[in-house]
Amino acid sequence: MDNATRLQYLEAMGIDVWVPRADNLLAPSIIAEPTDSWGVLQAEVVPCTRCNLCNTRTQTVFGSGNKNADWMIVGEAPGKNEDRQGLPFVGKAGQLLTEMLRAIDLDREQVFITNVVKCRPPDNREPKPIEVETCKTYLLRQHALIKPKIILALGHVAAQALLNTDESIAELRGKIHTLNDTPVVVTYHPAHLLRSLLNKRKAWADLKFAMQIIRNHQR
Repeated sequence: MDNATRLQYLEAMGIDVWVPRADNLLAPSIIAEPTDSWGVLQAEVVPCTRCNLCNTRTQTVFGSGNKNADWMIVGEAPGKNEDRQGLPFVGKAGQLLTEMLRAIDLDREQVFITNVVKCRPPDNREPKPIEVETCKTYLLRQHALIKPKIILALGHVAAQALLNTDESIAELRGKIHTLNDTPVVVTYHPAHLLRSLLNKRKAWADLKFAMQIIRNHQR
C-alpha cells in the first residue's frame, strides 16, 4: 500500500494524520490551532477513544511538569504504574529519569514529561504504528503549546515518531535533529538503561550534549 492510499484509509477511519513539511521531510508538521489551549487539549485526551488502547487502559496519561519548560522529555507509552496513577515515568524507569535530570541540575518540575502514546499498551508491549500515528497529533499539539528550547527523545519509539524515521538509536544519537526548528536529542529509554548498564555512560554523554545545545541557544 503506498503512502497516499494509507493516508486515505486513516482519514476514512476518522484518524488525524500529519503531512511532512516540504522543507524538512524528516519532521512532521506541528498541528496547532489559534484557539488551542492546555484545557482544550487535555479535555480531548482524557476521554479519547481514537484507538483500541482505550479498551484496556485505566486512564490516559497526559503528561506532567512545567508547561512553559525549556526541556520537553518524550518517552514511548505509559506502563503499569503510569496507567494506575495517571502520571508519566513514576515506576523504576521514572526514578532513573529523575536521577538523570538531577545529574544535569534539573528537577522534574522544571521540565515537561510526556509520551508519544497516552494510553498503556497491554502487557507493556511497544505501541503499534497505527497507535503511534493516531496519538501523535496530541504530542505535536503539546509541543506547539510549550515551545521548548529542546526535546529529549527517550528510546527508539519516541525518536522514530518525532523524526519520522526508521533509523536506530545508534544511528540517531550524537546528532542534532529538529522538530519544526526545535532541537531534538535522542538517547536511550531509562527502562533500557535498567537492563543495559553499559549504555548509562552513553546516555550521560547524550545529556551533556543536550546541555551544550541549550547553552549555545542562550548565548
